[in-house]
Amino acid sequence: MFGFGNEYEGLAFWLPLIWAGLLALAVAMYVVIDGFDLGVGILFTAARPGNWRDRMMLSVAPIWDGNETWLVLGGGGLFAVFSVAYAILLPALYLPIILMLIALIFRGVAFEFRFKAERSQIVWDNAFHYGSLVATFAQGMVLGAFVQGFQTEGRGFTGGTFDWLTPFSVMTGIGLVCGYGLLGATWCVMKTSGELEIWSRIKAKQFLIGTVVSMAIVSAWVPFLGLHIQWRWFSWPNLLFVAPVPLLTAFVCWRIWRAIEDGREVAPFLLSIALFLLGFLGLAISLFPYIVPPKLTIWQAANATSALEFALVGYAVVMPLTLAYTAYAYWVFRGKIEEDPNAASYH
Repeated sequence: MFGFGNEYEGLAFWLPLIWAGLLALAVAMYVVIDGFDLGVGILFTAARPGNWRDRMMLSVAPIWDGNETWLVLGGGGLFAVFSVAYAILLPALYLPIILMLIALIFRGVAFEFRFKAERSQIVWDNAFHYGSLVATFAQGMVLGAFVQGFQTEGRGFTGGTFDWLTPFSVMTGIGLVCGYGLLGATWCVMKTSGELEIWSRIKAKQFLIGTVVSMAIVSAWVPFLGLHIQWRWFSWPNLLFVAPVPLLTAFVCWRIWRAIEDGREVAPFLLSIALFLLGFLGLAISLFPYIVPPKLTIWQAANATSALEFALVGYAVVMPLTLAYTAYAYWVFRGKIEEDPNAASYH
């Protein structure tokens, strides 16, 4: 189905494949669990000042910094085991990545200062909102640039400084803003009550429509990028294997809408995560086994087998621990935020 040949055997075949799966897991975890707290930031200034904003921030304050760990795991893992890909992707994407990091710094500072500020609270409200918005849009443009592919010669990037800035990457940036907004809104449905929950349901519907429209536009656009992606999706018999993905995506979108309408609290958020994972699966189908589209595969970009084995030992310790403390933090801070933020935070 993917046509990557059999020139690699034994550990030289399996270790890069295992590492690609681990890095994909780290990226998927980051997108899902940091996506909703970025989504809360995207919604923030549209919410009623005071109590609503306090409760929205309280819902993510205990866990937001732990969510960032997965970004470090993904980036560090890429450097450790696919250093050739790292050396190509970073120069190609310096500007949007720097923009994303600066925006993440602004929202991180806002978390620390907003509750302590009085006269300047509006400044930190905006820092939290625009930091979240810019970071999300930058991530979306990085995604779009990755799907488009990179101009390379040998093992170096030979493209221009602004190759990442195209109409397609802007569209993926808008799409990710809508998607994170959906995650943030459904998180608020799950974690808040009263008028704020009702308002969050309305916002969830709006962002769901934006996400569906964006996914449709991007999906229709991708086959025309000239990367032979259309062969993956539309040739026979590939069509039999990949057809369930868009069908499941459409079904999940419908179920999200129904869950919001039916007054469900947890289901909209879980279904929104499922929607993101289906999008991630579609991306894998389109691009695997390329780690630097459209030329460099995971096997060509992998470091020496001994380096992959050594790094895998560390990852085998760090990743389960990260999963464990992430799960523990969400368990401890489960439940809804009290409507009075001066009372106990969770119930």
